[in-house]
Amino acid sequence: MTSSLAARPDFTDGEPGRASAFLGRRHGTTSLRVGAASIWLSLIVLLPLAAILWQAAGGGWQAFWAAVTSNAAVESFRVTLTVSFGVTAVNMVFGLLVAWVLTRDDFPGRRLVDSVIDLPFALPTIVASLVMLALYGPASPVGLHLQHTKWGIGVALLFVTLPFVVRSVQPVLLELDREVEEAAASLGASNRVIFTRVVLPALLPALLSGAGLAFSRAIGEFGSVVLIGGAVPGETEVSSQWIRTLIENDDRTGAAAISIVLLLISFVVLFILRAIGSRAAKREELAQ
Repeated sequence: MTSSLAARPDFTDGEPGRASAFLGRRHGTTSLRVGAASIWLSLIVLLPLAAILWQAAGGGWQAFWAAVTSNAAVESFRVTLTVSFGVTAVNMVFGLLVAWVLTRDDFPGRRLVDSVIDLPFALPTIVASLVMLALYGPASPVGLHLQHTKWGIGVALLFVTLPFVVRSVQPVLLELDREVEEAAASLGASNRVIFTRVVLPALLPALLSGAGLAFSRAIGEFGSVVLIGGAVPGETEVSSQWIRTLIENDDRTGAAAISIVLLLISFVVLFILRAIGSRAAKREELAQ
């Protein structure tokens, strides 16, 4: 008993308060980091959100309700949400496919393709709109005229939101234990069963997270759709373009009200998808 006590390292160096002081300094450093992060978050995120809320509330509830329920606003919401949900669904499928090919298949030019995935992040959105107009405009080299159509908006949004899904799923695919898939295959499971029962449950949280980010980007996108869409009222005018129209007409309160609705929609969708993903992750942990 005595020898075991003597063998224990003495972290206090003969000073009884040394260890507690060290822990106190660590706790103080953590508090300092948390405080600095909270201040930065408040300045960069919370303060602008508070400003837009204050702007939207400037005209009172009636003005807010009139702005978000006007015919032009409702039509812009309809176009925005319809296209954004469709784009998100498509990118969930093809984003997963691209991530799978980049992580599981080896082919010439794979690194180049992997780098190209990030191009929409680096490319200015107005340049993306010019590219879409050149490719799918009146002088389309591929014979597709999508200008001033919902399809044109959809293609532009597919371009700018694809990386969110790919980059969310790709790291998880890289970390998956291939031995589990091999064990399932040795037991006679088909490729479809292995994917749906083994791979997909593990990927679901990341896939939903990427889908939420893609959807949030889609409903707020402006630059990439401004030329290919054309802002035709009731047809191709998305909410971000309607906000610009309101600002140009000096209706800042109405523009802020539309922005608040988009923020709420984005927050609710992200919250729901994160909640579903979290439950899926817990079920996966319990299954293991």
